[in-house]
Amino acid sequence: AAVERYGFIWVWPGDRENADPALIHHLEWAVSDEWAYGGGLFHIQCDYRLMIDNLMDLTHETYVHASSIGQKEIDEAAPVTTVEGEEVVTARHMENIMPPPFWQMALRGNNLADDVPVDRWQICRFTPPSHVLIEVGVAHAGKGGYDAPKEFKASSIVVDFITPETDTSIWYFWGMARNFNPADEALTASIREGQGKIFTEDLEMLERQQQNLLKHPHRNLLKLNIDAGGVQSRKILERLIAAEQAGPGEQIPVMATK
Repeated sequence: AAVERYGFIWVWPGDRENADPALIHHLEWAVSDEWAYGGGLFHIQCDYRLMIDNLMDLTHETYVHASSIGQKEIDEAAPVTTVEGEEVVTARHMENIMPPPFWQMALRGNNLADDVPVDRWQICRFTPPSHVLIEVGVAHAGKGGYDAPKEFKASSIVVDFITPETDTSIWYFWGMARNFNPADEALTASIREGQGKIFTEDLEMLERQQQNLLKHPHRNLLKLNIDAGGVQSRKILERLIAAEQAGPGEQIPVMATK
């Protein structure tokens, strides 16, 4: 079964009668004129779960994306992971820090000063089977952080839809939705270009990870405290896969295409 919604095609590869379009989350940014969206598509040679691991722990930004969104304060702010039903949420908040280059651009795009301290947040939300939406943003320090009024912040939703192709390859639909200056097409293009460069850096890292795993199939992945988001996401996937293999039941859409 397949359903077209929000500009994507959602596919259930199992029995048609078990497909339930109600399981597709509402995506306000895809239907509202108050939001702008820009994104792209990558073909990546890696297990889809490696991409989920990558997105649910953004500590790597400090090192892999040092010239754009990375900064040492990410390492210094401990993430907090919670599980809410079949949703995993990993949140990290940083206070009174200087914005990195990408967020300086975003602040300017919302007509805000880019050379003052900010409060920054990253809230990663995984829902099965392979969707991660990340609330990200910065607000001028002391204005309320995540809850700051729009006139003091630049915030967005990073969109990550992962379609498994084989055991070691995926189609990765990426993008960013924002609700400030949505009519500014030049800003949308600049953000898309910057985000595309960032995800290209992830691509190389993930493919090398996959190559190492194939060379050493008997080695287990090392799990650190910062990996809690990815670990909990994998547990949900393992439970759902086991239930599906045990017999008939509710199915969830496993692929999105655009």
